[in-house]
Amino acid sequence: MNNHSEGKGQNGAMIEARGLSKFYGPFAAARDVTFSVPKGEVAAFLGPNGAGKSTTMKLLTGFLTPTEGTARIGGFDVAEHRMDAVKLIGYLPENGPLYHEMTPKSLLEHLGQARGMSGEHLKTRMDFVADKCALHAVWNKTIGKLSRGYKQRVGMAQALLHDPEVLILDEPTSGLDPNQVHEVRALIHSLAKNKTILLSTHILREVEACCHRVVLINAGRIVFDGTVAEMQGPKHDMEARFRELTNARMT
Repeated sequence: MNNHSEGKGQNGAMIEARGLSKFYGPFAAARDVTFSVPKGEVAAFLGPNGAGKSTTMKLLTGFLTPTEGTARIGGFDVAEHRMDAVKLIGYLPENGPLYHEMTPKSLLEHLGQARGMSGEHLKTRMDFVADKCALHAVWNKTIGKLSRGYKQRVGMAQALLHDPEVLILDEPTSGLDPNQVHEVRALIHSLAKNKTILLSTHILREVEACCHRVVLINAGRIVFDGTVAEMQGPKHDMEARFRELTNARMT
């Protein structure tokens, strides 16, 4: 893994949102979103449907330009130094687009070459992600013919291919069966040893199993930022706390 430690943000943060807002006319998809994730931490990014999770992740990865505020990855301003920032990011978007006429092997080879990877290094990384994401059985099958679960694994593989320091994962276990969910959780645990991870999920058990802390967004604003234990509250009931903190949106 390349050493980008000189690019780290304040207090060792690898992911930083500072006053991020995205407006579509009068509608605020995200409003004054501020939080940071230090190196080596797994943070859950929670919220009801339509709360602004995917919008914020797209702002952090440079897929969207903020109306206001700043996103930084490894200390690099995503708007001003996008190429430096995206080198550090592995991004799995929700229902991410894949080239359905390609195979996992050909897609990953193409994406690796687009990132400047080649030769033995590219082959080694392709072998690694094929193993970690259990893709050998479909390695040479057309992606368009794969199950949703396998397509999700291909998406995870492309996010991991270049060995990024930061992973931004939007619903990584969507469409997976219980065995596959267990495998992805184990993978996230293993990756957390030397990567910084922002993980969006609707599965609160996943948060308790994988994450150090929780950032909760509701109606485009951050309404909670703390440890998993703090999110669970005195009754150790994360689901109840989620409903309590997002109730204004749901009524």
